[in-house]
Amino acid sequence: MLLEIRHLNFSYTKEKPLFQDLNLNLEASKIIALAGESGCGKSTLLSLIYGLIDWESGEIIFDGGKLFGPKGNLVPGEANMKFVAQNFDLMPYATVAENVGKFISNINLNKKKETVAELLEVVGLEDFANVLPKYLSGGQQQRVAIARALSVLPKLLILDEPFSNLDFPRKIELREKLFRYVKQNHISLLISTHELQDIIPWLDRIIVLQSGSVIQDGSPEETYRNPYNSYVAKLFGEVNIFSETEKTDFQLPKFSYYPQEIRITENGTEAEVVESRFAGNHYWNKIKARNKELVMYTDHKTEGRIRISFD
Repeated sequence: MLLEIRHLNFSYTKEKPLFQDLNLNLEASKIIALAGESGCGKSTLLSLIYGLIDWESGEIIFDGGKLFGPKGNLVPGEANMKFVAQNFDLMPYATVAENVGKFISNINLNKKKETVAELLEVVGLEDFANVLPKYLSGGQQQRVAIARALSVLPKLLILDEPFSNLDFPRKIELREKLFRYVKQNHISLLISTHELQDIIPWLDRIIVLQSGSVIQDGSPEETYRNPYNSYVAKLFGEVNIFSETEKTDFQLPKFSYYPQEIRITENGTEAEVVESRFAGNHYWNKIKARNKELVMYTDHKTEGRIRISFD
């Protein structure tokens, strides 16, 4: 086991504890998402793991050794671990290439140059090697920080909302290159996010936090298909939630259905189409069935009265 958290307790104030007896294990060479809404404790937990803040009691064990946090380290952080937080801490008067190569040895300068070029390609900044950070956008600075963290091939890379500052095309490009590089170099990746749908194809495991507690921990497919509660289901995007009474009324076996799990059938529940809007690769439909409004995706514009079933 690469990382073990045992009986961890932490609170910002005595009146409001955040983590109470938290236990968690992270395997090596896995891509793991730490998911949850803002304020659930994701960033705090990452900072605790990396040693930026002290915990009250419990243990954090990394690569077989106990971690001691700021109390035990003059310099914040842990060996063989890199953390890219929301503040990127770049050297302002060094170029992008110099920032990426900050932790790489100068013994073999040709090798260093090749590694920096490779990492800039991974984060899509090949054309910005000689640019100063102040001329970059927030998303570009974030990618520089990620490349710099990768440069030392850490055993564990921790990323806090790494795609939050990126536009959609860059997000698509970075996530695939980043995850492939991490896998190829056997780097463990712990990534916090509140948008699971953006990264689910590359994940090995999803850990969901709610108010400082782990409420679900499993494979991406299991978490998606069988969310513990509506909080978990909503992390995957738009979803229809049914109360216990509504489940009985519709005769449904589960409480949540994604829009693509509702389809038009010849025999099924009667429904009325309220709206039908083009949404790119599908039509977004607001429908009403048994006095409940639902969202359904179809591949064509829909109107009038229809019948629906639930997959």
